Amino acid sequence: MTAVLDDVTMPTYRRWPVEFLSGEGAWLRDTSGDRYLDLMAGIAVASVGHCHPKVTAAISSQAASLVHVSNLFLTRPQAELAGGLADMTGGMKAFFGNSGAEAVECAIKLARRWGGSRRTIVAAEKGFHGRTLGALAATGQLDKQEPFEPLPLGFEHVPYDDIPALEAALDDEVCAVILEVIQGEAGVLVPQSGYLTEVRRLCIEAGVLLILDEIQTGLGRTGRLFAYEHEGVAPDILCLGKALAGGLPMGACLARPEIADAFQLGDHGSTFGGGPVPSSAAIAVLEVIDEEGLCERAKVAGERLMKGLEAIAPHGSVVRGMGAMIGLELPDGGARSVVEACLERKVLVNDIGDKVVRFVPPLVISDDEIDHGLGKLEEVFDAI
Repeated sequence: MTAVLDDVTMPTYRRWPVEFLSGEGAWLRDTSGDRYLDLMAGIAVASVGHCHPKVTAAISSQAASLVHVSNLFLTRPQAELAGGLADMTGGMKAFFGNSGAEAVECAIKLARRWGGSRRTIVAAEKGFHGRTLGALAATGQLDKQEPFEPLPLGFEHVPYDDIPALEAALDDEVCAVILEVIQGEAGVLVPQSGYLTEVRRLCIEAGVLLILDEIQTGLGRTGRLFAYEHEGVAPDILCLGKALAGGLPMGACLARPEIADAFQLGDHGSTFGGGPVPSSAAIAVLEVIDEEGLCERAKVAGERLMKGLEAIAPHGSVVRGMGAMIGLELPDGGARSVVEACLERKVLVNDIGDKVVRFVPPLVISDDEIDHGLGKLEEVFDAI
């Protein structure tokens, strides 16, 4: 299958030689019938687990009645979803797209529309916001940017978790600051306590917008519905994606009403964004997170996984993260080898660069399943 796929798709992914047929909860099953414990959740997407019955029922029911009409007409699922997100975010207005990157693109356009003559957006070094050109320009990783230059102008990058550097960058040309609450693609880098509070203060004092990218951290992943809640701050613009629709393509850019209303008719659009089927799925996802207490579960499961990793990881390793978003930095590299060895033992994890193994399991994962995964990881580390 890998060879066939390589013949007919562009070479943008290095795929593992496993074909999955089905999933349930924290488990996936391949074409040979083997079961795999999924500790990466499709890269933080399957937060409510694979094929959660409430989500699949919502998708099936909606697909049987109405799939698409475009955003030129009203649909109840989109209205209900936007209303639910508004309730969760203190009244923010929503724009729906098809991915986290699209949410970031919307945020960039909205910030500049609001900013008028102020066009510069300050972002963080090592940050990751997506691979479309605007989101890539905000991404603070030169190796990802250079092959596609010239990129859109008007972005400045400063070190992450560095308040003096950010303060120095906030001149009269800046309209917004965009940050991940935790830098995921950089290796699950958690800023020092109080960083976000100070960022919020600086943005208020400078009269610029704070855009928070919670595409990976949002919707319960860190133990709170949104990771910014850990510091009691709130953004002006919020970007969501990944887990929002339970595996269907969806992103959302949310903004305070007085910011959102800077957009005018025709300023932005999406053919498929907020369609009836993904909106129905997202409504179900939000209900599951609430009804099953998955924010608290993320906290408890994450603590168990983190403590387990600290106990078995090679000497000199660093375990960091928040809730069920964890990075294990290996002292001598070899993250890819760890991922390969885990795959052989039917456990799925993800490598970030040469040194970091990322763990972002479904939030529905049980203690027994965590312990099973830790047991397999211990086998891998013992063999290193």
